[in-house]
Amino acid sequence: MIDQLEASLAFHQQALSLRNERQKVLASNIANADTPGYKARDLDFAKALESAQRQSGSDGLALSRTSAHHLSGQGHASPAARELLYRVPDQPSLDGNTVDMDRERSAFADNTVRYQTALTLINSRIQGLKQAMQPER
Repeated sequence: MIDQLEASLAFHQQALSLRNERQKVLASNIANADTPGYKARDLDFAKALESAQRQSGSDGLALSRTSAHHLSGQGHASPAARELLYRVPDQPSLDGNTVDMDRERSAFADNTVRYQTALTLINSRIQGLKQAMQPER
């Protein structure tokens, strides 16, 4: 039963985790807008989500044990381990910085709205599951 609940929420969990990781990358780009030589990065969300979905069917990240008495465990590869892409600048600056603040702000706001939407979807899914588990009155 718990496995079915976990499986029903796994997609939303992965989507939220990837949105969070992308938000961090975009925030880093904005924070380094004036850093000479900084190269703007981004996460291809669709490709990363597809990869996470394929990985969820596999064993994930195997954890090593230092003693036979330790519990064996399984984990998932962190979103930080996913490949980040460099942005191609529309107009490169003289100092080598490739951050375009208009593009970064737009991507940051778009990702924020999509994160909130994913959060609303998972909350409504959880509420629906809670209502399904309640006894009838």
